[in-house]
Amino acid sequence: MPSKDQNNQEGPDVRSSLIKVNIDGDTMFVDSNLYRPQVEHAKKLLRQKRLPKNPKPGEWTDEKYSLHKIADYKPFNFVDGEGVRCSLYVSGCLFDCPGCYNLAAQNFNYGVPFTQELEDQIMKDLAQPYVQGLTLLGGEPFLNTSVCLRVIDRIRKEFGHSKDIWSWSGYTWDELQKETPDKLEMLSKIDILVDGRFLESKKDLTLQFRGSSNQRIIDVPKSLASGKVVIWDKLVR
Repeated sequence: MPSKDQNNQEGPDVRSSLIKVNIDGDTMFVDSNLYRPQVEHAKKLLRQKRLPKNPKPGEWTDEKYSLHKIADYKPFNFVDGEGVRCSLYVSGCLFDCPGCYNLAAQNFNYGVPFTQELEDQIMKDLAQPYVQGLTLLGGEPFLNTSVCLRVIDRIRKEFGHSKDIWSWSGYTWDELQKETPDKLEMLSKIDILVDGRFLESKKDLTLQFRGSSNQRIIDVPKSLASGKVVIWDKLVR
């Protein structure tokens, strides 16, 4: 074969718009513009079939996994719950939901250590009269209870219930009822819980403050008082 016709490239043999692939032992050339979207579609279907992990009660704990790190802190935003909010993103999550919007924060070692300086800054920001409250996200807040309870307790000490506290969690309400004492303590001290894993098959971008239709916005004090889940009374969709 003349040298100009030799194909010494690594990987798929691409000639013009064709790509050489092996399908069930047979080699054939297909249009790469058609093949690649099909591959991406197949990958998407695989992600949808793969479900998030489901822990046994007490299997995952702050003591075992948390490194007390923060992925991000965003003061004065309008997207992480009702009103103007300060949002604390903790590092580390084990649910591994396909399609997770914050993959980096699944790593417990991602980000920076939570410090007294950051805690003080959060309190200073929350003191602004136009700020409604704090939102805990991640990562998984209920696998970072040592950090979250530290912040929650200080908020209650300095602001009482004049500032509300929201938290997202991959745990469902029913799962948290069977969980470790620190998780139950944290649940008892917040106002709103957005519960449940993100499911790509139920993704709906029109929902309030959540990504998939299985997730719920739960009024925690009312739910604890009634012994059953009470949905946030300002839910529109």
